[in-house]
Amino acid sequence: MNIGTSDLTNYVREQYHYAWLVVGMGTMLRVTANFVSQAFAVILVVLQTDFAWGVTAIVLAQVFRSVASALLSPVSGWVGDRYGARKSLFVAAALYVVGMLLLSSVSQLWQLYIYYSLLLGLAQALFTVNIPTTVAAWFKRKLGVAVGIQQSFGGMGASVTAPALALLVGLTGWQVGFWIIAAVGGVILFSLLFFFHSDPADRGMRPLGGTDDDPPPVPANTETAKLRSKVFLQHARRTRAFWNLPFIHFLGCAGHAIVIWHVVFFATEQGLSLAAAAWIVTIYTMASVSSRLFIPILADRFGAKATMMILPYALQGITVIMLFWAQSAWEFYLFAVLFGIGFGGEMSAFLIANRQYYGMGPVRSIFGFQHLGSGFGMAIGGLVGGVVFDYRNAEVPTRYLGFIDIGGGSYDLAWVISIAASLAGVLFILLLESSSRVLIPDWEDSLPREEQASPAAS
Repeated sequence: MNIGTSDLTNYVREQYHYAWLVVGMGTMLRVTANFVSQAFAVILVVLQTDFAWGVTAIVLAQVFRSVASALLSPVSGWVGDRYGARKSLFVAAALYVVGMLLLSSVSQLWQLYIYYSLLLGLAQALFTVNIPTTVAAWFKRKLGVAVGIQQSFGGMGASVTAPALALLVGLTGWQVGFWIIAAVGGVILFSLLFFFHSDPADRGMRPLGGTDDDPPPVPANTETAKLRSKVFLQHARRTRAFWNLPFIHFLGCAGHAIVIWHVVFFATEQGLSLAAAAWIVTIYTMASVSSRLFIPILADRFGAKATMMILPYALQGITVIMLFWAQSAWEFYLFAVLFGIGFGGEMSAFLIANRQYYGMGPVRSIFGFQHLGSGFGMAIGGLVGGVVFDYRNAEVPTRYLGFIDIGGGSYDLAWVISIAASLAGVLFILLLESSSRVLIPDWEDSLPREEQASPAAS
């Protein structure tokens, strides 16, 4: 009878643990924070029409935003580990509201770079690093399920944002549209952050799956937390995964940035209307939901290294071949379905890889370094597409590489680079250590004895 009561108690604790509320809040925070950036392909068309700025000039705003976010991501992780993710997210929410309000007044290109690239880029860095790592911090068990839910439903944002932004701009104009986004988004962000706690210790709780035998939690913004983060990072830097994972993220993001930043514009050049082309974003985002959900679960069960290598990077790269011939709407929509599966899985296993390689250590700084790679990948990939487009309009001879037009007439060279980057990611995944064991299990031995939380270390 005692065993049955204990099992029932544990079941109730897991099913109704505050961690699941954190997953829901993290998902909503992510969708809100990424509303505009996920629909950049629509913004590109709108601004190019209203201001007649060059495509590369507008794309540079997204490039600078990605670079700013990339450079600030390690700092965002460092701040989250030492002072608490929740405080950093309040700063991000304030930057988001201010940036969106200022964006509604843009009339010069330099203003676009300051408001969209710098202010919203800093907000993006804080959101991107500290939302998913906070979700992960609440789970010792069922991390794959939690990450899968957060990634899949959070990633669905683009399926709504692209057509919603196109509709909003059509009804109100883009200036009023950005005011509306700032007001509604600000209310959502600040309301949720009052309940979105950085770690279980902030509520006097243990992560889901934690037991009485686990070491006591270490609250953020304490001298102990700062010392543990510093020592942990010193040990993590000695592993091959610490350096390989950011470069793998770079290659994957470079591969899909070329596509997601430019495919809507490319489709309109092929004769599709903006409304029809915007549905490409919706379709590849909805298709990505399945891989965003199941790749983390499979990675948790079978290992992040094998799961990252088997499908996502290869599928993301190979499907881009379809763009060499796509002209009608159904061809673009079919491409979007297949590409979306690879695209969704490409980014979904990194939190699981960090847990398998580094255990329950303070990994926000490590995750920040990985987003340093992804941010530069997004920037370089997106820039490649813009440069190729402007180059195609220049008065230059057309050159061919077999059936591929590499100059003076198409996006084909950009698609080649996209394919090469994604497939190169597969090769670097092979160089990772096995994810079947923690790489630095004894890192706490370097701490003073009174600061060691692990029973094994103390």
